[in-house]
Amino acid sequence: MINKPGISMAGLSSGNSEARFTINVKEGIVELEGKESFVDKHLEKFEEIFKMAVKEAITGKMNTVALQAQPAQAALPQQVEEMVTEQPAQKQAARQTPPRPSPTLPPIPVDLKAGEGKPGLREFYAEKKPANHYEKAAVFAYYLVKFNKQGEVKYGEVLSCYEEVDEKKPSVTDIVKNSIRYKGWLEQGSDKFACKLTISGENFVKYDLPRKAEST
Repeated sequence: MINKPGISMAGLSSGNSEARFTINVKEGIVELEGKESFVDKHLEKFEEIFKMAVKEAITGKMNTVALQAQPAQAALPQQVEEMVTEQPAQKQAARQTPPRPSPTLPPIPVDLKAGEGKPGLREFYAEKKPANHYEKAAVFAYYLVKFNKQGEVKYGEVLSCYEEVDEKKPSVTDIVKNSIRYKGWLEQGSDKFACKLTISGENFVKYDLPRKAEST
């Protein structure tokens, strides 16, 4: 038996040609059996093997501990990720302000009755038969410009037109803005709450209303 610190090696009789090498990492034991010449020749090599085996065992244990602790450690990055994910949404929610309601505009009195050389708005409206709010706004603007000789039309006057023909009033601000942007029948007036009738709007009311399908 040949012993080294932390290493236990057993030798066989010199007449035995067999050799056996055993490592017990758990108990820290190395057993080297064989001829004395064989033991002497390979002792240092087996010591290195033993050290490497012990080192790998320790490293394996550390990795096992690290893997066991990983779920707890991974919780923090997940929380951080959730904070990072939620933070922009919170900032975005903070930046989002509730839409401002359309300003409440009072109707502005305007002459809409029949007179010398002009029909009343009700008769003109019934003749043109506008089908939606964009067409209605164009009809009202046409009436005020052509029959009342106005250079532009105020939003409050359009509201008075709705009351005159007994129609449900929309958000005139939105109707006029969308008509300017998408229809081209109106254009911005000199005032924030005023508009003008365009050539396109004039032609539409004069020649395209009432719709041919309705007129037939």
